Amino acid sequence: MRTQVAIIGAGPAGTLLSLLLRQQGIESVVLERQTKEYVLSRIRAGVLEWTSVEIMRAAGLSERLDVEGHRHESIKISWRAEELLSIDFERLAGKPMMAYGQTKIQEDLYAAADAHGQDIIFGASDVEIHDPNSDAPWVSFTANGEPVRLDCDFVAGCDGAHGVSRGSIPDSIKREYERSYPFGWLGILSETPPLPHLLYANHERGFALCSERNPMLSRYYVQCPLDDRVEDWSDDRFWSELLARVPKSEADNIVTGPSIEKSIAPLRSYVCEPMQYGRMFLAGDAAHIVPPTGAKGLNLSISDVHYLATAMAAHYSGDPGQLASYSETALRRVWGSVRFSWWMTVLLHRFPDQSPFEQRANEEDLHYLSRSEAAQTSVAEQYVGLDL
Repeated sequence: MRTQVAIIGAGPAGTLLSLLLRQQGIESVVLERQTKEYVLSRIRAGVLEWTSVEIMRAAGLSERLDVEGHRHESIKISWRAEELLSIDFERLAGKPMMAYGQTKIQEDLYAAADAHGQDIIFGASDVEIHDPNSDAPWVSFTANGEPVRLDCDFVAGCDGAHGVSRGSIPDSIKREYERSYPFGWLGILSETPPLPHLLYANHERGFALCSERNPMLSRYYVQCPLDDRVEDWSDDRFWSELLARVPKSEADNIVTGPSIEKSIAPLRSYVCEPMQYGRMFLAGDAAHIVPPTGAKGLNLSISDVHYLATAMAAHYSGDPGQLASYSETALRRVWGSVRFSWWMTVLLHRFPDQSPFEQRANEEDLHYLSRSEAAQTSVAEQYVGLDL
């Protein structure tokens, strides 16, 4: 097989990249290890920066998003289950967020790929990248039991943290930065009406978050020890713990009900530098992981492929400069988001070895935030996402 861009991974990053390239008249083939049904079954976050919404709109992918997405113009942060701060995005940063589940985004991307005849090969196994640092890279894989060679101009590694792409960068060149956190998030989905806003809670018992997927699907989280099991948490125990960590004025408005999905996710921060090696480029979780505290993971994937598609279009128009500086450009935004997500995580969670002094210092940080519009503006700008 022959194409211009071989894309490894058909999650949001890889599928969106293929569609952005198609808009520019650039051919691509997408290889996905899993089945289409498996990819669509994954439960992921779904809070979009406004920049991400604008990228989706420019790509002609927002018809359903504009109807079913729910604008979030503020978040609330509480501490000690008493104090409550509201940060107004529209007033402070001039733009809102959009709640729209990642599963819906993936459905929209696949629908667009099908409509345009985009080549996505599901069940592609034994994927390997060859000669990425040459003028003629190629990818080998197995499909339907047959070995296949895919020649290309470029390779885009959008295959996540456990994919093969990152390993194509030699250890002598690759620099990895990582921070693992000593707790997890126990999350549930509940077919109940959510709060009208996102609520983050700092509490001596641990962090909590109230979020949403749609007007009748709520997503809630509580911080828990890493060695906890889902079986340790009955619905009654979860709701009791969540309600204890938020102010009574908020708890009284939370509608509880049976969970339809329950899982525990570890948290970590990770960045791989550089995000390119020869003619192989990383995007999305293949290059970086953020804790979900700042709602940045999906948005970084979208900005990565925006930068990459724009740079590839410039290359095929005779300007190779943007592609040469893709890693530098993308990493500026990556590190800004990684730092913000780390800061939010440290501010709002209770660490196992955290002293009463450190807990009170975090509470004072939140108290200062509540009375400083300059500090709120800084948080708002970073939360909704800086301009591309």
